[in-house]
Amino acid sequence: MIPVAEALERILSALIPAPAETVSLPEGWGRVLARPVLARVTQPPADVSAMDGYALRAADAAAGARLRVIGSAPAGHPFAGAVGLGEAVRIFTGGAVPPGADSILLQEDATAGDGLVTPTEAAQKGRHIRRAGLDFAAGDAVLEAGRRLSARDIGLAAAANHPWLHVHRRPRIGVLATGDEIALPGDPIPPGGIVSSNAHALAALVRASGGEPVVLPIATDDRDAIAAAAEAAARCDLLLTTGGASVGEHDLVQSALAPQGFSLDFWKIAMRPGKPLIWGDLRGTPMLGLPGNPVSALVCAVIFLIPALRRLSGLPAGPVETRTALLGRDMPANDRRQDYVRAELARAADGTLTATPLAVQDSSMLAALARAGALVVRPPHAPAAPAGCSIEIVDLSSLGV
Repeated sequence: MIPVAEALERILSALIPAPAETVSLPEGWGRVLARPVLARVTQPPADVSAMDGYALRAADAAAGARLRVIGSAPAGHPFAGAVGLGEAVRIFTGGAVPPGADSILLQEDATAGDGLVTPTEAAQKGRHIRRAGLDFAAGDAVLEAGRRLSARDIGLAAAANHPWLHVHRRPRIGVLATGDEIALPGDPIPPGGIVSSNAHALAALVRASGGEPVVLPIATDDRDAIAAAAEAAARCDLLLTTGGASVGEHDLVQSALAPQGFSLDFWKIAMRPGKPLIWGDLRGTPMLGLPGNPVSALVCAVIFLIPALRRLSGLPAGPVETRTALLGRDMPANDRRQDYVRAELARAADGTLTATPLAVQDSSMLAALARAGALVVRPPHAPAAPAGCSIEIVDLSSLGV
């Protein structure tokens, strides 16, 4: 068995980001930039007013002075002339500051009538003016490559005058569930069978992590069926299998794919749940084989698939983020495997997190996993941990899982 950190390093080192494609601005949300966004314009393009009021010369605008209003400058309609001695231009938020003016007098700090304006408060030079380029200048890199685009980023790219964005294609992940005993939800369940949940949960995780799942038909415990189903994933960026990863008589994934060109990198990881995990290459397509137990499959997907999807999406990739919490109950010393213990997560009024391990940790219990908000990470040979001590957790809700 190899350590979790080594397994993840070998997986990530074998992956490269998906190729770039061009998408329209509205389609850019959630995508990862393949090249930086350089501003095509300066924002704001000229000195503009930050408030409604009067553009004037501060030297003329002492309290009680009387200035002649010579025009107006709404946003998008600059005043054509210049402000001279004793003059003012009515201006509105976003309006271009006319030449000659060096201050904005707020409308609430003035009285106006008969073509004149009288300051009730003295104006200050430079006050309430947003200078040209305050936000960004033409040529500035407003968004760097390798960034997953948020709604704020889309707005920034639009302001920088980009209708199109160069982003990494969403990685296509083939999801193949194997086993004679599983049936699709709603289909007849075979004698002794169960409803297939892994493929649907994994497809949702792929989608939540920015990938495009390609759910393949269930493959029975037959070498030819597994090989034929895997062949359909040839155009995917990664093939994800679930079930058949162990050494039982009906665990056929490796033996079925070996004649098809499958090359094994490693198998078996010192972790719980999820020891029987396969990593290799199927004729140029990376393949990650997850255990069939639902909890094992999803825990392995959190630890290995999410970082893999980040790498394929063009993001910096490494271990999933962890944080600290207080332990909600005593835990015994750990053995040689890294443990991921399902735990309920509670937040106190002061923001303190407490992770309380579930009493039963069986790797088939999806209801317990759905109730868990975190995985408590227990390193190999970790000593006994008392309730109230600080422990490391993976916050599942922060991952969208």
